[in-house]
Amino acid sequence: KVLQLEIPGMEECLNVASSIEALSSVDSVMMLYPFFYRPPSLRLEAGWHLFPLERYYQQITSQWRLSSINRDFSACPTYPPAVIVPAAVDDEALRKAARFRQGGRFPVLSYYHRKNGTVMLRSSQPLTGPNRKRCREDELLLGTVLDEGERGFIIDTRSAQAAKQARMTGGGTEPKASYPRWKRLHRPLERGRPLQESFAKLVDACNDTALTMDRWLSRLESCRWLSHVKAALSTACLAAQCLDREEACVLVHGAEGTDTTLLVTALAQLILDPGCRTLAGFQGLLEREWIEAGHPFHLRCARSAYSHARLKQEAPLFLLFLDCVWQLSRQFPFSLEFGEQLLLTLFDNAYASSYGTFLGNNEKERCLCKVKESTHSLWAWLNEPGEKKKYLNPLYSHNALVIWPSVEPQSIQLWQGLFFRWIRSSEYLDEAWAEIQRLVENDDTSVEESAGNGQSQAPLDTTAQTENKR
Repeated sequence: KVLQLEIPGMEECLNVASSIEALSSVDSVMMLYPFFYRPPSLRLEAGWHLFPLERYYQQITSQWRLSSINRDFSACPTYPPAVIVPAAVDDEALRKAARFRQGGRFPVLSYYHRKNGTVMLRSSQPLTGPNRKRCREDELLLGTVLDEGERGFIIDTRSAQAAKQARMTGGGTEPKASYPRWKRLHRPLERGRPLQESFAKLVDACNDTALTMDRWLSRLESCRWLSHVKAALSTACLAAQCLDREEACVLVHGAEGTDTTLLVTALAQLILDPGCRTLAGFQGLLEREWIEAGHPFHLRCARSAYSHARLKQEAPLFLLFLDCVWQLSRQFPFSLEFGEQLLLTLFDNAYASSYGTFLGNNEKERCLCKVKESTHSLWAWLNEPGEKKKYLNPLYSHNALVIWPSVEPQSIQLWQGLFFRWIRSSEYLDEAWAEIQRLVENDDTSVEESAGNGQSQAPLDTTAQTENKR
């Protein structure tokens, strides 16, 4: 959104510019607005403990345990105090494995696939270096995940060339000789400056209303944003396929393990697990796989695409995730309990929020700043009855099946609700959704029956219409 201000006089203009610049780049996290925001309807402690890892752990077999090795953040500064690890691996072995992984991010459980007992792990890259160093404890950790005769897949979100170059600076990959039962698959995903520039180019193109159709399509293609969306969905589908169809365990990592790794693990769970597609389940997924898992929100969402001072570590990874979720909701309009309005609200709050949920870069920083004691939780506000209603999908019908998205060019579309949000009015679309909501409320039973009867046909009709247009 771009606001234009009419300010009389150059001196006043410079004063306003100076104030905006100062307020938008406050040095101390504790001077940010969430530490001063006090809505009368919310209790300060509400919402911070809605999704404890202990509750998720209860769904998992006895082959795993909840470890508090990181309760003082000494093993890994970007992990939460508790993590789920193989029961056969003790904490001392975990500490040694942590020293062998960049930033101490040793392999931990991300998702347990109850259908067949396979698991998805996440970590950072191993520190093999040019001399191909080994760590017996890391090899033991990954070895205990697999039963006798089983094989697993390592999905590396870097190119093979980038992974090879990382060895020269102390990083690297898991050598086949040391991890013989794990097969490595490279699926490169952009995460830094190229992704940020792609986002900025797309925003520029969307705000240039003088473009002809040919010029608009050319700029849309050249920014490559939709290519990033396709690559993220494709990699998540690969991880989901390994778990569900190959019945194999998966380890996902890139370099640091805080960006594209989390993008893939979170999307794969949405594809596989109907529980993650409910409003509460999706919030729990974000808490577990993005916030507690250590995505550096403060660094990645420091400014907007229009900022002239684009910081080196800024990148819209979380926005890319939300865009992929929107693609899923468009292809499977009945399968997600929440709608587009929730995704837009999450995007807004990741960049500028009255709540403390997305503050800081990891749980250690949030603990040091006493975020949970001094700010309100976004989840508490979203789950208030009057507010929650805005985010529900009135067409939702529980779908226990895996939802496999199409990544064909005609299936990936620009998220107009976000990128054209301040350019084109959504009045008529909002009215249509309000009418659907009214119909559901007035005659809930008959609408549910109609939705159930039409669910299998509706996606096919939509696909057919899209193909005809193409």
